[in-house]
Amino acid sequence: MIQTLTDRRSRVATLQKAIFSVADAIAPVVDLSRIYVDGLDGLPRDGRFLLVGNHTVSGWAEVVLVPYFVHRELGTRVRGLASRQLADVRGVSREVLEAAGAVVGDPDNGAALMRENETVLVFPGGGRDMLKFKGEQYRLMWQGRSGFARLAIAHRYPIIPVGLVGGDDVYVSVVERGGTWERMTRGLGRRLHGVNGVGLPLTRGIGPTPIPRPQRMYLRFGSPIDTQRPTDIDSAAWEATVKERTQTGVQTILGDLQTVRSTDPFRHLNPLAWGRAVRAA
Repeated sequence: MIQTLTDRRSRVATLQKAIFSVADAIAPVVDLSRIYVDGLDGLPRDGRFLLVGNHTVSGWAEVVLVPYFVHRELGTRVRGLASRQLADVRGVSREVLEAAGAVVGDPDNGAALMRENETVLVFPGGGRDMLKFKGEQYRLMWQGRSGFARLAIAHRYPIIPVGLVGGDDVYVSVVERGGTWERMTRGLGRRLHGVNGVGLPLTRGIGPTPIPRPQRMYLRFGSPIDTQRPTDIDSAAWEATVKERTQTGVQTILGDLQTVRSTDPFRHLNPLAWGRAVRAA
């Protein structure tokens, strides 16, 4: 048993080294894709902060790009607080996720990472933020989700709101939340995606096909939010305040990035407009 655990840790360490070696090597290729990114210069240099962002229907863009650019800027590995379903993943897939920095997103794991001054990433909306229906692009589904604020306050961790635009446009939902289809598929949805009370979105990519629509990605890191509680505010009120400030920060970033995108001739990755792509200031 001890030998098996030691072997597993060795494999994870080897995978971690390989993942970040590849990440460093592909920087020129990433630059060619013209991902719009700004705000990196405002990140605390010690890497001790909590990134709080939005999930998108793409399911991968924000999970990959946020840690990638933080690592590129600071050289730190971002520890993502993943859904509890990570605990059910087995084999090589589990080892790859752990090597990349993912841990099961429970309060104990989050607290342990903060005690070690790690860079931490969380998407408070979880699966709900990914299950978008017609007209819900870039809407945050954070109802009842304030655990990230409580954790950051307890460890005096500054919060960095981070938003990604583009991921909610690779697929478009053709049904509305609360409509007949969504209501009929709630039971099936719970079994497939693990979120109670949410059915299955019907989505399309290019035309009526499942092929993803080409979209440029726009990423912005906001200014740090101080989480140290003032002496004249009680704990519950301060937790609500920190959550509200963070959610407002992410929502503002998403609105601003959509404005940036609206004037970008390269938003659909048209190679003829590559040279005229909007650049971060």
